[in-house]
Amino acid sequence: MQLKKLFPIVAAAALVPTLGLAQDEALSAERVNSEMVFIMNTLLFLMGGFLVFFMAAGFAMLETGLVRSKNATMQLVKNVALFSLASIAYFVVGFNLMYPGDGWIIEGWMGGFSSTSLEPVGVAYDDLNDVTYASIGSDFIFQLMFCAATASIVSGAVAERIKLWPFLIFVIILTGLIYPIQASWSWGGGFLSEAGFSDFAGSSIVHGAGGWAALAGVLILGSRAGKYGKDGRVTVMPGSNLPLATLGMFILWLGWFGFNGGSQLAMGTVSDVADVSRIFANTNTAAAGGAIAALILTQVLYKKVDLTMVLNGALAGLVSITAEPLAPGLGLATLIGAVGGVIVVFTVPMLDKMKIDDVVGAIPVHLFAGIWGTLAVVLSNSDASIGAQIYGIVAIGAFMFVVSGIFWFILKMVMGIRVSDEDQMTGLDTSELGMEAYPEFGSR
Repeated sequence: MQLKKLFPIVAAAALVPTLGLAQDEALSAERVNSEMVFIMNTLLFLMGGFLVFFMAAGFAMLETGLVRSKNATMQLVKNVALFSLASIAYFVVGFNLMYPGDGWIIEGWMGGFSSTSLEPVGVAYDDLNDVTYASIGSDFIFQLMFCAATASIVSGAVAERIKLWPFLIFVIILTGLIYPIQASWSWGGGFLSEAGFSDFAGSSIVHGAGGWAALAGVLILGSRAGKYGKDGRVTVMPGSNLPLATLGMFILWLGWFGFNGGSQLAMGTVSDVADVSRIFANTNTAAAGGAIAALILTQVLYKKVDLTMVLNGALAGLVSITAEPLAPGLGLATLIGAVGGVIVVFTVPMLDKMKIDDVVGAIPVHLFAGIWGTLAVVLSNSDASIGAQIYGIVAIGAFMFVVSGIFWFILKMVMGIRVSDEDQMTGLDTSELGMEAYPEFGSR
């Protein structure tokens, strides 16, 4: 009888270690899952980052192919230098200015000024700031590539007549201060984010921002010598290497998979991975739509296909889908990209009629198609509103254009930003650098 009374007690005592073990196993499984999410997210940022880094080569090749041979070396120097300077400026002040967390100086408008600090070497799981996100280093690298791309957009628009050092000083200001401040308004949790503005990977935040900065620079810098006649005549100044420009376009197309796909910012679940693949597919078909639209439209308008328009049409399609590459289906993504290609074909000659000299078509591709892409978000994202999208476009545009214009003007007054007409005729490779990209062929 006493044994029967003791049996439940003995059984319960025996179960205690089992229950504790089950609880430990549950906690262990939860930690393993959390670690895997952190690892996969970090890998997404790193893979996306090096794909977007390769876009620096794409910009360099595209710009070098679309300028005259006597200015090719200058474009290569600018692109190497601007990426290097952006890397330093962004870590010294830009990254934390863009993502201030609780360190806003003016809440929602201006972040704090401090340099980037990475996790310590061999950081332990328990010492991570946010185990549900990704490493600071991977986040920094990924966001840096977007920042540098903004400067690359400016480089092509002001080509063939800008002095090297004033341009590089502007790059430091753009990547260390101007871009991070405006990007913090959306991606850093600022006032545009609170207003409901939606820009998934940066049609306006990155591409539009670069386009506005480029437009301000082009207007203050002026056109190339001999580009526009007093009678309204436009002198065509063809690029020196269309195969190189085409290679640049394909490199940019490739890099855009990281640009948009990485902006999912998560790869730790089945749904996240599926969404990344959906973004890749939409990104690709939008580029195709832009290229085909430009291909057909130039044949109709000019009776011959214009390769430079097709190249920029593909890029405009990519810019157009960047604001919302996840929600659309393939058909709508193609249409959104096609409209971007149409925009390029009509706005490139429009700028020439206005005597706004954009050497590579950066403003039509990144600014005009960026505006379209930001507005097109409402076609597939039910959480977006046209009012919030317009609000974001205007806020970003006004800030980027005005502040960039102020710094361009200061540089013009203090040290001059434009080379002489004589140096333009000689070519910036010789006049500014003392070397030519194609010395055996001479310059033209």
